Formats: sequence, C-alpha cells, structure tokens
Amino acid sequence: MQLSSVVSHSEIYPPSTEFAATANATEALYDRAEADRLAFWAEQANRLHWDQPWSQVLDWDDAPLARWFVDGKLNVAYNCVDRHVHAGHGDQVAIHWEGEPGDSRDITYGQLLAEVCRAANTLTSLGLRAGDRVAIYMPMVPEAIVSMLACARLGLTHSVVFAGFSPSALRQRVDDAEARLVITTDGQWRRGTAAPLKAAVDEALSADGGAASVEHVLVVRRTGIEVPWTAGRDLWWDETVGQASAEHEAEAFDAEHPLFILYTSGTTGKPKGILHTSGGYLTQAAYTHHYVFDHNPGRDVYWCTADIGWVTGHSYIVYGPLANRATQVVYEGTPNFPNEHRHFEIIEKYGVSIYYTAPTLVRTFMKWGREIPESHNLSSLRLLGSVGEPINPEAWRWYREVIGSNKTPIVDTWWQTETGAMMISPLPGVTAAKPGAAMRPLPGISAKVVDEDGNPVELGETEANGYLVLDKPWPAMLRGIWGDPERYQDTYWARYGTRGWYFAGDGAKLDKDGDLWVLGRVDDVMNVSGHRISTAEVESALVGHSAVAEAAVVGATDATTGQGIVAFVILTGGTEDTGDALVAELKAEVSREISPIARPREIHVVPELPKTRSGKIMRRLLRDVAEGRELGDTSTLVDPTVFEAIARR
Repeated sequence: MQLSSVVSHSEIYPPSTEFAATANATEALYDRAEADRLAFWAEQANRLHWDQPWSQVLDWDDAPLARWFVDGKLNVAYNCVDRHVHAGHGDQVAIHWEGEPGDSRDITYGQLLAEVCRAANTLTSLGLRAGDRVAIYMPMVPEAIVSMLACARLGLTHSVVFAGFSPSALRQRVDDAEARLVITTDGQWRRGTAAPLKAAVDEALSADGGAASVEHVLVVRRTGIEVPWTAGRDLWWDETVGQASAEHEAEAFDAEHPLFILYTSGTTGKPKGILHTSGGYLTQAAYTHHYVFDHNPGRDVYWCTADIGWVTGHSYIVYGPLANRATQVVYEGTPNFPNEHRHFEIIEKYGVSIYYTAPTLVRTFMKWGREIPESHNLSSLRLLGSVGEPINPEAWRWYREVIGSNKTPIVDTWWQTETGAMMISPLPGVTAAKPGAAMRPLPGISAKVVDEDGNPVELGETEANGYLVLDKPWPAMLRGIWGDPERYQDTYWARYGTRGWYFAGDGAKLDKDGDLWVLGRVDDVMNVSGHRISTAEVESALVGHSAVAEAAVVGATDATTGQGIVAFVILTGGTEDTGDALVAELKAEVSREISPIARPREIHVVPELPKTRSGKIMRRLLRDVAEGRELGDTSTLVDPTVFEAIARR
C-alpha cells in the first residue's frame, strides 16, 4: 500500500465504538472545563493527595508569574509511590526495567518506596536540605528515577543532565544551578560497549579549579569499569544508599516549591534553566497521562521511549505515570542494539499496550522496513503516541497501519519543556483525528492562533497561518528561567505579554473545521515572496518521494524573495540515482504537492541530519549552514561532527 505524503484535511480517523465505550475521556470533559475552568483544574488536582488544601486555585495578579493551588501543600514523591503502597498496591510492578545488554529487573511499588526512602535518608545524611540543588547525570537505570523521587521527597530541586552531554555542558549546568551533589554511574552501555561516565563528571568538576558548589559525587555501579576516585568527595551508591534505612516519612511542601530545573537550548549559546514547581506541575502531568493515554492502572503496560534527560522523561516516565500507578517499561539502550528488532521484542515481552515515541523514530522504523515490526506480535498495543515535533502525515499513517494494525488511536501531542505537560492533543475515544494535526487544546487549556498584531486568524479553505499563543495560564507552566527573570520576560512574554499571552514560538494554522496544525518553530515557518510556508509541509512532500528517508527544511536569506527554501535530505538505502536528476525530481515533487512557490532553492543530499538527544532536528543549525554563519550552541546534539559530513556535500 502506497501512503501519500500530503494530508487531506477532511481525512479523519474516528475512534472505534469499542474504544469510545470504555475510554477515560468523554466530550463531557470539554464541557466541564468550558463551564468553569478553575473548578475543572481543582477537580484534577483532587486526583492527588494533598496534606493541606489550597485556599485559591490560581493567583495571576503578578502575571506572568503564576501561583497555582495557593497555600496547598503536598509531597510529589508520596503521590508517586507511598500512597499506592498504602492503598494495597505494593506488589504491583511499577517498572519493568530492560538493560541494554539484556539484563532486566522488575521493581514493585513496595520495592520502589523502600529504595526511594533509602536514597532520601542518604541525601539527608550528606547535609542536603530542602531548596538545595542536585545534578543527576545518569543513563536510563532505575537508580536515576529513584534519585529524582528522593530529591522530590526531600524538597531538593533536581537538575537532570542528559548522560550524553559533554563535561563542559555538565559543568555549565552544575554551576548555573549551584548544585551541591552530583549523582552519576561508573559508566553506561552504548551498543555493547561500556563507556565511562564518572570520568566525565571528574573532568567537569576539575576544570578551572573545580565546581565550588559540589560537595559530593554519588556513584552507581553499572558497568563495572574502573573509575577515578576522590576520597572524601566520592561515594558508592551501594555502600551508602544500599545500607541506609528503608523507613522515611515524607514532608509536605508548598505547591509552588521548586521541583526541578531543566536546561534547554536557546538562540544564544547559553542554555535556559526552565524552572517547574510542584503542585500545578504534578496535577497536569497526572491529568494528561490519565486521559490522553487512556491509562488504566493494573491493566495497561505503558512505555515512553524518551530519556529522563528531557522533559518528556520527567513528565511521562517519572511523575505522570507513577502518580497514576502505572506499570511501565524503562529501557536503557538504543532501538537498534543488538539489532533493529529490539523495540518490538520488548513490546512482545511485556505486552506493552501504550507506546509513546518520537516521529524521528517512526521515520527510522519506516526506513528499516515494515517487515521488521510485521515479524512480531504487536497485538497488545491499543494506543500509540507521538511527541517532540509535528509528525508528518506519511509517518502518521505508517505508524497506525504497520505498528498499530490500522486500529489503534494515535495521540499526536504538542507541548514544550516550558509548558511542563501536554497542551494540545487528540483525546482517544473522543477525537476524530487527522494525520499530522494536533487537533484541539486539551480540556482546561486555552490556545489561539493569531497574526503579528494579535488578531485571530480566520478559518476557511485558505487556512491562514499564524502564531500559536496560550492566552490563559495553566498549572504546569514554567515559573521562570533559573536566575534570569529578564530573559524569561523577553523570551516568552515580550511579543504578546501586554495581553497576558504566552508566545510559544511556534507557527500554527486552523483548518476549516477549526482544528489546529502546528507548523514548527516560527523560525521554521518560511516567508517566500510574502507567502508563509511551513517547513513541515515541504518536508512531508519530500518524504513522500520513494527515494527520501528523512528531510529537514530551512529558510535561508534570499535577496530576491526574502527567504529561499533550502532542503537537506537523507536517501533510502536502495536509491541509486543520487545526482542532479533526482534533485530536479524532488524539486518538481514539492512544486506539485504544495505550490511552485514552495519549490526549494537548494536540495542537499546528506548522510545524516543534526539531531538532539531527544530526536529533534536542529533546523536552527542547518540555517547557520545554509547562510554560511558560524554555528550556534551545539551542546545538545547527539553527534556534533555531523556538520563535517554536511559540509563535504
């Protein structure tokens, strides 16, 4: 079956009668949120355990600084672990952990509670107190999740740094947060090889005389490789946490107590430390996990393939799922080790029913070929999710047909590090989804698509493009940029802040039905001779060609048209013609599928695209290449050397 690359906005996939009959969400959810938004959020917050009730749902008087569930107190870790054990679910598996070499562990909620308590007692013994910061630099091992929960239990603000980051990137984040403790592992498994990690911590802390704030480094034994050691500073996890008491009483903290800082790339060379707090964040993470994934505790096996180094891992591996008593898969390794069957083998092994991954991985599966997933029994899957960037319609259809047996709903979720939790998504059982469309804001969320002056775009066949704004505060919203309130104001509130609107930085459009399509970052929406053209639309047209496995498109300055379209494409393995004839054919394909105005000025065939560890293509850096500028911040790339290969083309 040949799947076309461009979606018809009338092409819809309604939920099956069977799915809708038992779904967590119904249309009434929208009605309740519309009738009284703050009462709706109070209803969602009451799904959690509060030690002290709030006096006010929202204080927005000091906008753009929000206070949610004012005066309320809770403990995030208690909500994720203790309360399930107290309710009699201590024997339920919380985590099916799968190590890259093939080792595995099943951890029940009772066992998870004991380990979190041991870690909390250890951190307390090191002199850490509520409000202190802890850096976590670890691969996807259970102790990483335990560390996050132990910090949350004690009111310590954690800063998780992806284990693939360089020592200099780690040092930058440690210094900015003034972390007192770093938690890491001796090493990490990568495609069958033990790679050092503690050594990277030592390098980070020893540069320029050492990070003055760091007092201890806590090290988990994972690979067994030898590690450098600093007596008095460095401690083994098994010799401290492993020997600590499993009894610990959780203390309640204010709803606005800082839960974590997560650094994300900005347009400058310095990452932004996005700050999230406790009550509102956990409320929205748990609410969205429950309804968007249609999750049923004790029945579903859930798997989010992200890393805890990114916000998806925070919200939809740790806090949202555990607050909802999920049984979930956590996988340490890569999708193609020891071979391309690994993810599908894991789905079979654990009977995964909910699978949440990135469009980049879906397109990679497409490139490997459908015969791989089709050689496995994936019948346990009942819902698929997409996260990280807009999914092109071609990949959406393939995902549903090949992975989902043409029956599973797909929830294509739009949200950001800054929003903390999902904001726009189909609701399975309610939404008649369209391939590639984000659809509607979730109940309780308010968003608009506006023009430069803040006027709403008009609906209709012409489908005007505009800017995506969030015009009302939401519980999981960021509370600022750590240590830089001015940058917070300038980055998110300068454009529409006088109206109280958060500018998401993304372009969007509304189709004639009023459904929302996210077009990517505003600087990924190109203006060619006065016509606004989305990079996602051009990329979809290119990927629709049988020779193209993946594509990234940017707008480069053009003296005649304002911007010219420059495309970078990876070809499929069987493509033989890689020369000028193919490039001409691809340009013609875009002209046909979209418009002659969208015809790329240049198309470069490249071996790889620059991606972050979360799978996002860094179009900002491709724009630097297209315009001959010096590259900006590359610290979040999986492989910064990819630009050497691009430059040779």
